[in-house]
Amino acid sequence: MSTRVLSFLNQWRGTAKEAFENVSTVAKFLCLLHVTDRYIISSTHVQGPSMLPTLNLTGDVILAEHLSHRFGKIGLGDVVLVRSPRDPKRMVTKRILGLEGDRLTFSADPLVGDSSVSVVIPKGHVWIQGDNLYASTDSRHFGPIPYSLIEGKALLRVWPPEYFGSLR
Repeated sequence: MSTRVLSFLNQWRGTAKEAFENVSTVAKFLCLLHVTDRYIISSTHVQGPSMLPTLNLTGDVILAEHLSHRFGKIGLGDVVLVRSPRDPKRMVTKRILGLEGDRLTFSADPLVGDSSVSVVIPKGHVWIQGDNLYASTDSRHFGPIPYSLIEGKALLRVWPPEYFGSLR
């Protein structure tokens, strides 16, 4: 009886080894894909009115890299992906308009009047705003955001094809 079992196991040994190697290769690929998407570069679907006219209301797909902000290479005018300070489950896309130490004066509510407010951006924070001042919830509403909420920097728009290219 044991000879038959050993014979049977030897018969399937090569197949089991090959299956394990294939599963191992797929697992390594999926890990690499995850690391690339989370920490190097990813595509993101962005929609809504806050970045009009730079981004379309109906949605654009952009490539965002996730390295610059880790090395302090984010600057004025960059479009960034930010974890929302009001809802940490949401990502928002805004433009950086102020860095730590900058003094900004902005219209408190452009729909109501011309009253303005001045702020100095504290250390470790940035000022973000949507390009559409009339339909954007941004630093004018929640103040400067901690640098740590920045998740990535938008590189270029990849969809729709007729708008392929830079976001500047």
